[in-house]
Amino acid sequence: MIEKVIHAIAEPRRREILNLVRDKELTSSAIASHFEISAPAISQHLKVLEESGVVVVRRAGTKRYYSIRREGFSEIKQYIDRFWDDSLLLLKEAAEEEERRKK
Repeated sequence: MIEKVIHAIAEPRRREILNLVRDKELTSSAIASHFEISAPAISQHLKVLEESGVVVVRRAGTKRYYSIRREGFSEIKQYIDRFWDDSLLLLKEAAEEEERRKK
């Protein structure tokens, strides 16, 4: 699943879409109005985001409303946090080594 999320957010327009729906639900046409590409192209981007689990779609009549699905980011956040944790551990070890050398 992490590969799908990485693939989905690797594309700049998809990241822009995520920023648009981060705090509010928007229709696909409202999302498309922010871009100079076709509505079908935006629909394809929305489909990739939905399939990766980072957005959710709610249907109301003929409209589709998109919003962020924060849980969809949990796996990639854990993956990135491991790098941060490793870096902090290396920094701690380097500081301890420096402190030992001073004594």
